[in-house]
Amino acid sequence: MRIHLILIAAIVCALLQTHVPSSADDRPNVVWIIADDLGPELGCYGYPEVATPHLDRLASQGRRFAKAFSSAPVCSSSRSAFQTGRYQTSIGCYHHLTRDKKTLEVPTVVDWMREAGYFISHGNGEVGNRKANKYGVNYLYDKKTHFDAYDWSEREPGQPFFAQVHVHEPHRQFVKSDRKRPNAPIPPYYPDHSITRADWSNYLATIEVLDRKVGKVLDRLEAEGVSDNTLVIFFGDHGRPHVRGKQWLYDGGLHTPLIVRWPAKLAGGSVENGLASLLDLVPTTLEAAGIRVPELPGKSLLDDDWQGHEQLFAARDRCGDAPDRIRSVRTERFKYIRNFHPEKPYLQLSSYKKLSYPVETLMKVLHAEGRWDSLMMADTRPAEELYDLQSDPYEMNNLAASPSHAETLASLRGELDAWMAETGDEGGVDESLTVDMDALMAEKRQWYERTMKRRGLDPGISDQEYLKWWATELGVD
Repeated sequence: MRIHLILIAAIVCALLQTHVPSSADDRPNVVWIIADDLGPELGCYGYPEVATPHLDRLASQGRRFAKAFSSAPVCSSSRSAFQTGRYQTSIGCYHHLTRDKKTLEVPTVVDWMREAGYFISHGNGEVGNRKANKYGVNYLYDKKTHFDAYDWSEREPGQPFFAQVHVHEPHRQFVKSDRKRPNAPIPPYYPDHSITRADWSNYLATIEVLDRKVGKVLDRLEAEGVSDNTLVIFFGDHGRPHVRGKQWLYDGGLHTPLIVRWPAKLAGGSVENGLASLLDLVPTTLEAAGIRVPELPGKSLLDDDWQGHEQLFAARDRCGDAPDRIRSVRTERFKYIRNFHPEKPYLQLSSYKKLSYPVETLMKVLHAEGRWDSLMMADTRPAEELYDLQSDPYEMNNLAASPSHAETLASLRGELDAWMAETGDEGGVDESLTVDMDALMAEKRQWYERTMKRRGLDPGISDQEYLKWWATELGVD
């Protein structure tokens, strides 16, 4: 009888372990620290003229991914993807800030973690926070039930927590820099001008604000004695908020820092040079929590023998009042971009960019004066773009028409076609079939007009006069 009881107990124990891999006391806490609009301009990524001691410390204690990319170059589309672990184009969340949010038919990382017994918080990482921070997804969720609280301090004693800490910086508007940073490298596709320098310096100053906020969260984890068994994942929701960055599929819009730290499990100070994706966040989080990882496009970043992806895909669709459809696939060496609307200029009207990007106005003025020319100034776009990232990391020399690259072009073209078919890319659906586009565009542009009037400017101001306003705003001659 005793032997039978022992066998039964052993079987029950094994079954329980199948569903709950470890006790709540043993499971790690998981903290996502999400920056808004961040490129790899950090000290730990080798960028000079920016002070990021807290993020540098995090990188020295964890695993830094040198080549991490979002699946969309704008917040709501990218966030919808990395919260679900699925491409935004396959779950109806591809347009930015849709009027009618999508009812999801797939679970999110929050759903999985809650079902496993985790306390779910969403805030700014400060003790006792009672204010909601940006979540920014294109799908419906109930703010009262989706999260347990704004801060993990409200959990039951011993309960593991999954905290999403959303940091506004370095989203525009930037803070004012206390110095000019004349030696800060700027991408060569910008005019090296005092307005460019001032705007870029303010961007770096805003990153320094981000760094201090991250430092407070890390210090809090240490002070509460939970740092050792807390998986911290730091990343930006997509690339930098600059021309040819946010809302474009060049690396400037997709490349973001990604740092993973878990002192109890991961050795510190390592650098991974393979291709990583923000779609890897969900598998990583679920694996750490002992939850069975479903079939998803991403892979865990915790594996000892981690290998990067062979290729990454990305998509840009309508952003505010700028309708578009662009797709890309990149390998370690090449990037292929398909423009579904080659008739549109690169700098088509975008209220967000016109209000926010002084360098866009600068480029237009210099171009009109015959003092600046680049791919971005063209009235139309090529249907296809191909870049050799090894010899041309800034993606300035389109090789799509090069006979010597015809085989690479055809191969990546086929890979993109296959991905769109396999994932059920919904971006080809004409939005005007269900939405009054004229009304939508007018609605989006009201924000632009109101903002310009608050600035004391005529919404129809010329580029030349607008540039003078920007110069005054940035404090340059």
